[in-house]
Amino acid sequence: MRVLIVEDDKLLGDGLTRYLQQAGYVVDVSTSGTEADTLLGQEDYDLVILDIGLPGLDGFEVLRRMRRRKRYVPVLVLTARDTLEDRVRGLDLGADDYLVKPFALLELEARIRAVTRRGQTVNGTPLTYGALILDTGARRAWLEQKPLKLTAREWGVLEFLILRVGKMVNKDQIVAAVSQWDDEISHNAVEVYISRLRSKLEPAGIRIHAVRGFGYYLDKQGESTG
Repeated sequence: MRVLIVEDDKLLGDGLTRYLQQAGYVVDVSTSGTEADTLLGQEDYDLVILDIGLPGLDGFEVLRRMRRRKRYVPVLVLTARDTLEDRVRGLDLGADDYLVKPFALLELEARIRAVTRRGQTVNGTPLTYGALILDTGARRAWLEQKPLKLTAREWGVLEFLILRVGKMVNKDQIVAAVSQWDDEISHNAVEVYISRLRSKLEPAGIRIHAVRGFGYYLDKQGESTG
């Protein structure tokens, strides 16, 4: 998934870039609203992380121009502005979510997953990988054109892996992806969910690879969209 970070604070921008790259995202960075608006008119992104206080065009104007374009892109607003008026204005202009600085990186990634799922629903594009189809809006799955039964956490693990095809993900990342705020799962539970998914997917030729000490990944033999 390709992400554009629009943030004029170099230290924060660099930190977000490293964190998201380690999580398997492809990241571009813009430090001004004018530059971001140009990039958004030329390139295709799956998500925009947008600061409000920017040189050149401010984040609100960047967002307003984005929503005039035909292609919908999810937008997560990051800002130090915590007034109700600013939050309402951002949401009214079409922001999908709003996160006030300072914030925890795990919360940021959880918000990214949430707005990405909503974006997939808006675009109507399912996730596909080989013989597997995930309808993220309806939360339904098919394997070799037959309905596939998944628990909520099996779904979360599988979706997380498919969104990062070809990228290694470790157990901590999976825990953060599928845990509820008040109910964190263990590394042993992750191994159980992976084992269950393997038993369901391997008959169709879909294999979840494990590398001791590093984590899990799906190779690129299937085609992933979204």
